[in-house]
Amino acid sequence: MKKKINRQLIFISVLAVGITLLMMAAVFYRIFQIQVIEDLRLFTHALAQSGETELVMLSADRMEENAQEEVSGTVEPEKEMSGANVSETDKADRIGDSVRITLISAAGQVLYDSNASTGGMDNHAERPEVRDALKNGEGYSIRQSSTMRKNTFYYTMRLEDGNVLRVAREAHSLWSILYRSVPALMAAVCALLALCMFLSHYLTKSLLMPIERMAADMDCMEEQDVYEELRPFSRTIRRQHEAILKNADVRQEFSANVSHELKTPLTAISGYSELIGNGMASGPDVLRFAAEIHKSANRLLMLIDDTIRLSELDTSDKQIPFEKIDLYVIVKNCAEMLQFKAEERNVRLTVDGGACVIEGDRQMLEELVYNLCDNAVCYNNPGGSVMITVRREEGKKMLRVKDTGIGIPEEHQERIFERFYRVDKSRSKSTGGTGLGLAIVKHIVAVHHAQMTLYSEPGKGTEIGIVFE
Repeated sequence: MKKKINRQLIFISVLAVGITLLMMAAVFYRIFQIQVIEDLRLFTHALAQSGETELVMLSADRMEENAQEEVSGTVEPEKEMSGANVSETDKADRIGDSVRITLISAAGQVLYDSNASTGGMDNHAERPEVRDALKNGEGYSIRQSSTMRKNTFYYTMRLEDGNVLRVAREAHSLWSILYRSVPALMAAVCALLALCMFLSHYLTKSLLMPIERMAADMDCMEEQDVYEELRPFSRTIRRQHEAILKNADVRQEFSANVSHELKTPLTAISGYSELIGNGMASGPDVLRFAAEIHKSANRLLMLIDDTIRLSELDTSDKQIPFEKIDLYVIVKNCAEMLQFKAEERNVRLTVDGGACVIEGDRQMLEELVYNLCDNAVCYNNPGGSVMITVRREEGKKMLRVKDTGIGIPEEHQERIFERFYRVDKSRSKSTGGTGLGLAIVKHIVAVHHAQMTLYSEPGKGTEIGIVFE
């Protein structure tokens, strides 16, 4: 993670430095362009106001006369001008030492150019800077050379006689400036890159330090100085850590309880069978011992069946296919199966409600209803009653099992759905329960995304309600 953050910070830094350098170069070059155009404008206005254009025109006329004389042979090509003319020409040359001066007629004909002969020049009327000057009085343009190494800046002004005075100057292009600045830029980039690497390493270390401290000491996460954004994350990890520990304790307790619950009937079976096998039992004792062996074997089978079923519910992660089931029909069938048991214990079992179709797994729902009703009968008082209600309330399907039994003390109500948890161990053993029925109920309720409520009062009975969506 550190390496990844380091690489990302360095990449962002290099990208930011590169973009910044390019943007600064573009901004500075734009300022440079504006400055060059402004210098040319001031020079052009100064040239026009000082009357230098007359010297330029005079020089242009003189050059034309010399050219004609050279053609006619009346003067030598290398003949020098008279004193006054030489002085005027020298002055015009001095004006054009650093810039190129061009005088263009209103028709676009080049009348004078300080850097080239006007004979072979084309018409300049369509040049953008000339067109702007003829139309607006002034104009400018920037054109790149074919090599992309230099730009030519043009500034034009319309004179009073209608001619256009154009002043031009060459300057390096942006790419040329950058190319010439490569050594200095590379040195700056290397220095910045080294600084960025150092800062990224420092920032990465400081950013991850609270997380590393938190990971090193999970038990004191709340007391540590961690990022506010990580506090929900640390609380979630702490809750999961506590849940894992609790789950480990539950599993350990479950293993101990399973061993104990299995040991009891096995011990009885072993003891009775040993007495019969050694001939120490005869007549009625053999029948009584055989009945006890049968009873213990049945209890052992029930324990194994419930343990396996609970294990299946714990480990099953496959999607269970649901079907439409009438919950009232399941309740009626369950009541019929338990009717004999209820009569033996002198408990009145009644069903109330009507058809109530829900989506669920039939086998699981039958187990759920049977376990709830069986507990209500087994932990009831002689002469008591069990009322099973199935109905719709506010668009939801309700199942209620209410008894008039011994009830559950408030301090035990949160734990009765734990495996092998018993409120009254002596009463539980006498009823023949395995202690896993309500744990199975809890799992089935969760699988069906239902909500379960419990209300109980010692000596008055218990009511368990389940709401299906």
